[in-house]
Amino acid sequence: MSQLSMLSAVEIATDRVLLRKARDADRERLIELQTDPQVWGYLGGPRLRETVEQRLDEIGGAANATPNPGGFVIADKATDDLIGTVELKRRAAELPGHVTEGGEELELGYLLRPDAWGAGLAFEATIAALRAAADELPDQPVILVTQTANARSLRLAARLGFQPVSTFREYDAEQTLALASLHSFKA
Repeated sequence: MSQLSMLSAVEIATDRVLLRKARDADRERLIELQTDPQVWGYLGGPRLRETVEQRLDEIGGAANATPNPGGFVIADKATDDLIGTVELKRRAAELPGHVTEGGEELELGYLLRPDAWGAGLAFEATIAALRAAADELPDQPVILVTQTANARSLRLAARLGFQPVSTFREYDAEQTLALASLHSFKA
């Protein structure tokens, strides 16, 4: 399966958000995002602050938090403040939840600070990332996995055009796997 090395965008602008690579100035907001109990309520629980700080130090600082193609900070376009993250990456074959034999499907993941919830910013950021990928990558399945109890995330998946195809257990909870075709996001 091809990697995302063909995804060349390092910055994607929309009306209200800017998808960009992380910067050292994002450190505190990245830590807050990773340690927020609301953000991680359906993801196995928040990380410990010390663990997140140590990880950022190990990778050489916050500027290295989004090194891979397809990984972005979601910044408020007006202030440039980090409000979340979005990532398109390959879902590891050893994880549960796949639609192709051998796995490694393109997977959409995102996190948003609670103070940015409910304003359509997650939709704006994720659709921008998906459109950029659709413009550069061959058509392929793209999946979104979310805890079935996470109604907000399931609504976003449906709004994006993802269709639920199966459920499985992970992190001691039922997960819903939703599927779309990458090229369905072409603008």
